Amino acid sequence: MAWQIGKIKIANPIVLAPMAGISNPTYIKICAEMGCGYAITELISSEAIVRNNAKTFAMLKGLEQIKIPVAIQIFGANPETMAEAAKILVTKFHHQGPIDINMGCPVPKIALRNEAGSALLKNPALIKKIVEAVVEAVDVPVTVKIRSGWDEASINAVLVAQICEAAGAQAITVHARTRAQGYSGKANWQIIKDVVEAVKIPVIGNGDVLTCYDAKRMLMETGCTAVMIGRALLGNPWLIKDCLTYLKDETPPETVGIEEKLQMMRYHFEKLVKLQGEKVAVLEMRTQFMHYLKGIPESKGIKEKLCLAKSSKEIMQILDTYEQELLQEK
Repeated sequence: MAWQIGKIKIANPIVLAPMAGISNPTYIKICAEMGCGYAITELISSEAIVRNNAKTFAMLKGLEQIKIPVAIQIFGANPETMAEAAKILVTKFHHQGPIDINMGCPVPKIALRNEAGSALLKNPALIKKIVEAVVEAVDVPVTVKIRSGWDEASINAVLVAQICEAAGAQAITVHARTRAQGYSGKANWQIIKDVVEAVKIPVIGNGDVLTCYDAKRMLMETGCTAVMIGRALLGNPWLIKDCLTYLKDETPPETVGIEEKLQMMRYHFEKLVKLQGEKVAVLEMRTQFMHYLKGIPESKGIKEKLCLAKSSKEIMQILDTYEQELLQEK
């Protein structure tokens, strides 16, 4: 199951997607402990990197401690700025993993206001210039994440992938939805297969991988090198283990109990406090807690309490009390 991007060796085909507010070094570390082979950070502004924005670099704190290969994903629409940002990450931040270029983000702030992300799919000539500039600027592999196209009338993933490969990209991720679809509708895996057949570099498939069964099916049906998982991992890092086990010998997944989820919630929170400080961790974990507790019966009360909590002590007391109540009910 091992593969590689350039000279960077990756142990298995399970990849953590770049998710804003989620794919920070703390969660990447948790996913790495679950067995994830490769991860990509949440997208980071090339303009902010060039301006030496302190908050931007704080988002990468702790990345060097992660044991698996990790790419830093950058976005922008100016080739020179993108190249300079990549160079800063490699020379000043000492990043040794790939630099991933975002050409798939559909949110208006990125695609419409900045003409970056998925908006680049409308401009193949600019794509060529950006990839060439970044490749020339750094000595680490450059990769690209794209979508099927801007909309159903302009599906151009194969063309874009070929342009990126010719410009020096060493891997490409294909989210098999258009920008117009956003995160809704069904991903068209045929487009991933078309890209696989059109290029020689590794292709990472993305879209609608919700279970270990989906992961194997995508690998089999599209021929992609690896599978990227995003939203299905929210509050469920155990899915990585499920995928690896199922790919190895088709062992079905085990159900994760509420006690195990509570233990992971504590662990996740403690790691985030240590890395980002209590104030940031309390705010960021509110969303994460909701993901961990999703689908658990009668969890409305603890969700409300966790969203109102203002300190580490308060959060731990809420989790402890909830666990004690569950044990008493057994």
